[in-house]
Amino acid sequence: MDKRFGIRLFWLTVGLVSLGLGIIGTVLPLIPTTPFLLLAAFGFARSSPRLAAWLENHPQFGPLIANWREHRAIGRRAKMAAMLVIIATPLVSLALGFDGSIIGVQLLVLGVVAIFILTRPDAPE
Repeated sequence: MDKRFGIRLFWLTVGLVSLGLGIIGTVLPLIPTTPFLLLAAFGFARSSPRLAAWLENHPQFGPLIANWREHRAIGRRAKMAAMLVIIATPLVSLALGFDGSIIGVQLLVLGVVAIFILTRPDAPE
């Protein structure tokens, strides 16, 4: 096997796994979407120009990647959606009767995520 092929296969795998986790993160609150999409874009840029172009031109994911690359910013709508999920997650856990230590870990992790998100500049419209 050619060394370059092995490297491209590695980055393709990184891209595909990251894309999968990013997609899962659109529904599960403790899985971040944007970092995985950025890692997927990085992996695809090194392995598959076609997949890189598809991701960068995707109607939902493309703007997140472009805003981060160009401005290190997160769009206002993405921030609001993230904050709603961050607030809802411990409330749902509490309503479902989760152990207090689990809710405490959620609050800690989600608090750090919220601080990161809220301290990023708003992406241009």
